[in-house]
Amino acid sequence: MQIPPISTQQMIEVDRLMMEEYGIQLIQMMENAGKNLAELSRRMLGGDVRAKRIAVLSGAGNNGGGGMVAARHLHNWGSDVMLKVFSTPGETKNIPAHQLHILEVMGISDKDTIDLNTTDLIIDAMIGYGLTGDPRGIIANWITRINDAGRPVLALDTPSGLDTTTGIPGNPCVCASATLTLALPKTGLVAAEAIAYVGDLYLADISVPPQLYTKLGIEIPPIFTHDTIVKM
Repeated sequence: MQIPPISTQQMIEVDRLMMEEYGIQLIQMMENAGKNLAELSRRMLGGDVRAKRIAVLSGAGNNGGGGMVAARHLHNWGSDVMLKVFSTPGETKNIPAHQLHILEVMGISDKDTIDLNTTDLIIDAMIGYGLTGDPRGIIANWITRINDAGRPVLALDTPSGLDTTTGIPGNPCVCASATLTLALPKTGLVAAEAIAYVGDLYLADISVPPQLYTKLGIEIPPIFTHDTIVKM
C-alpha cells in the first residue's frame, strides 16, 4: 500500500479541519493517539505490561497530552508508570492539563527524578511536530539522558528534536527504537537523515475522515482496515 507523506503545514491543516469542519475535537484525537501509543507499548513489551517500568516523558502541549493518555491506559493495564511533565504551573495547555488532572486523581504524580536506566520502556512525548530549532533547557538535558540510558524508546508522532518537514535532527535529538506517528507520516520521518532517529515507523489511526484528505488533494486507500496501528 502506498501511503503518501505530508508536510508539517498539511498536518496543521488536517488538525484544523478535523475540529472546525468535522467537529472531531482535540480531546477525541488525543484519546485515540494515546490509546494507540499505549497499545504499541504493550506490543513492544511482549503483549503484557504488568509490573513493567515505563517512563512517560510529556511536554506541556498536545503531544504531551497524548503521552498522558497512554500513561493512564498503561497504569490501568498493570504497568509501573513513572511520569515526568516538562512544564511550569499554568504552562500546560487546557486539554493536556485535563489529562494531567486525571492522572493526579489516579495517584500518578509528576516525578522530579526518574532512573531511566532501570526502565523497560521510555515513552517520548516531549515535543511534537511544532518544533523549530534545537531543543533547549531541561528537555535538551533529558534527551541526552534518554540516549545515554540505552533503553527501548517509543516516540509519539516524532522523536523529540527532529524536524518533521525536513528530517534534519536537532542537537540533541532522541534516538527512538520506534516512532508512532499520527494520521499520515510526516515528510521528515521518511527522509534519509531521519532513519537513525525514527527507528521502526508505525502509523496510528486518529479517525481522520477520508473526505478530509480528498479536500486537501490527497487520495489514499483505507489504511486501517485490519488494525489501528500499521507498520510502515
